[in-house]
Amino acid sequence: MGMLRIMSRRGDDRIMWDSNKLETSNPEAVAAVQEAERIFKEERMRGATAFRVEPGKPVERIEKFDRTAEQIVMVPRVVGG
Repeated sequence: MGMLRIMSRRGDDRIMWDSNKLETSNPEAVAAVQEAERIFKEERMRGATAFRVEPGKPVERIEKFDRTAEQIVMVPRVVGG
């Protein structure tokens, strides 16, 4: 399973897709990844930072959406005030 988590004031929103079904071009999995890619790009344009989170590995900052990642966490730009 892949997951995009978007942190916000409400907590976090999640979009999940089945990587195995994605390989077989399952329409639901393809639609979920397309939505995740759209949100990823939109959040990056707003200044959010993205991290790939994998068990047993260090967290890695990423610049491009990776549909093979187990989990991507989007953290919005922090504005002081």
